[in-house]
Amino acid sequence: MSINREALPSTLYTAEQCRALDRTAIEQFGIPGFRLMQRAGQAAWAVIGQRWPLLRRISIVCGAGNNGGDGLVIAGLAWQAGIEVQLVVVGERYAEKLRGEALEAWQWLKGFGVSAESWQPGLEFNGELIVDALLGIGLSGLVRGEAASVIAQINRCEQPVLAVDIPSGLCADTGAELGMAVRADLTVTFIALKQGLLTHQGVDHVGTLLFDGLLLPEEVFEDVPVSAFRTDSEDLRELMPPRPASSHKGMFGHLLVVGGDLGMGGAALMASQAALRAGAGLVSLATREEHLMAALTRVPEVMCHGVDDAEELEALLAKADAVVVGPGLGQGVWGRRMFEAVLESDKPMLLDADALNLLAQSDIQLPEHDWVLTPHPGEAARLLDTDTADIQANRFEQVRELQGRCGGTVVLKGAGTLSCDGDVIHLCSDGNPGMATAGMGDVLSGVIGGLLARGMPAVDAARIGVLVHARAADLCARHFGAGGLLATDLMNTIPLVINGLEENV
Repeated sequence: MSINREALPSTLYTAEQCRALDRTAIEQFGIPGFRLMQRAGQAAWAVIGQRWPLLRRISIVCGAGNNGGDGLVIAGLAWQAGIEVQLVVVGERYAEKLRGEALEAWQWLKGFGVSAESWQPGLEFNGELIVDALLGIGLSGLVRGEAASVIAQINRCEQPVLAVDIPSGLCADTGAELGMAVRADLTVTFIALKQGLLTHQGVDHVGTLLFDGLLLPEEVFEDVPVSAFRTDSEDLRELMPPRPASSHKGMFGHLLVVGGDLGMGGAALMASQAALRAGAGLVSLATREEHLMAALTRVPEVMCHGVDDAEELEALLAKADAVVVGPGLGQGVWGRRMFEAVLESDKPMLLDADALNLLAQSDIQLPEHDWVLTPHPGEAARLLDTDTADIQANRFEQVRELQGRCGGTVVLKGAGTLSCDGDVIHLCSDGNPGMATAGMGDVLSGVIGGLLARGMPAVDAARIGVLVHARAADLCARHFGAGGLLATDLMNTIPLVINGLEENV
C-alpha cells in the first residue's frame, strides 16, 4: 500500500460514523445527497484524469447502492469527456432496485444516452481502467453470488483498478476481507477516512490511498465521535522538539534493558542500541555475562552488565528512569527472576517478547503506573486466551480488550499498528512488508523505551515510537527495497526520522 500520508486526515471513523456524517451533512446542513454523490464522482474523475491522462476506454462496475451511484456519476463524466464507457451494472432488474441518490444518478446518466449492460459470467472488461463501484461501506456479511463472481473477474484482469470509497468486499471497520475483496491499484475515499482501509488485510487491497473531504464544513464533524486517530508528522514535531543548545546526557533519561538469556543476546542488544538512536541519554543493559564481550564490541556506548540474580538487577533498576524487559529474556529460571524483579520496581516500563509470554502464564498484577505492552497478534492471543485469527478479525476491538484486561498502554503490532491507553486508539499508517523479519520488534521496544526514559508519557511514547520505527523502515525500503531488510538497518535511519530529516534523504 502506498499512502499519501500528508494529504490524509488524522481522524478515523467506522462505517456507522461515516453514515452519521452523511446524515448530518444532508439533514442539518442542507447539502443534497445527490450533490455529495456528484462531488464524489467528480473527485474520482479528477484523479483518473491525473493518473491516466491518455485514457480512451473505461469500464465501470456499479452496484445498486450509493457506491454504485458514485460510479454512475463517473460514467457520465467520462462520457462527457469523450471517453468510451463500458457501464456494467450488477443485479437483476437493476434500475428497479435503485433508490434515493443512486436513482437520481441513474436518471441523470440516462439523460446522456449512456447504455448499460448487465453483468453476466464470462463478461470481459474492455476498458483500459476498471472502476470498482460495486459495494460500499455498508457491507456486513460475506460476499456471495453475483458480487463474488464480479470481484473474482476484476481480480483476474490485468488492467489497473480504481476503487470508489472502498474496495468492494473489504470491511470498513476491521480491514477484513469479507470472503473476497477487490485488489485495487488506487482507492479514493470520501468525507471521512475509514479505519479498515489502514489495517489488517485492508493494506493489501487499497493500493495507493487518496482522500477527498467533498467540501464538507468542519461543523459537520463536531457532533460525530471519532473512532481512532492516525499518528502523523504533526504529532512527531509536537512531541519531539529540537534539543536545546545547552543539552547534556542527563536531560534525556537513563534506560535499562533487561534480557538476553543464553543464545538470545542479540535481541536485548538491538533494543539497547535503538534506545540510544531514539535519543536516550544513557542506556544500560542487564544480560548474561557470556554476552558482555559481544555487546561491548558491537555497541560500546551501552553500559553492559552481567547479571545473575535479582539483587544485582535491583541496583541497576535504582539508577534507571525506565525499563524495557523481554527481548531475548527466555522463559527459564533466569528470565523469570529478572521479570519478577522488574515488575516489583516503580519504574515506567515496557514489556515485550518473553516478558509477555511470562505475563500470560502468571496471575501477576501489573503495577499501576506508566507502562507499555507491545504484543504481536500471537502474543496478544496468548494474553487473551484466544487465537491469532480472532485477534486479526477485529484489531480495534481486541486492542481495547487487551488494554481493559491489562491496563497501561497496549501496542498491537502488525499492518496498521494500533496503540490504546483505554481512552484513545492511535493507528500508524506507515511501514512496509520488509518489517516482517526477526528483530524488528526488539528495535521497536528500544525506541519506545528510549522515549519513556526521556520522560514521555506512555501513550505518547508508544504512538510516537511506532511512527518513528515505521518511518525508519520506510526510509530503508525506499533505498534498498523491502526484501532482505534487516532490523539493524534501522539504526542509522531512526535519528533521521526523529530529527525531521527523512524527506531530505
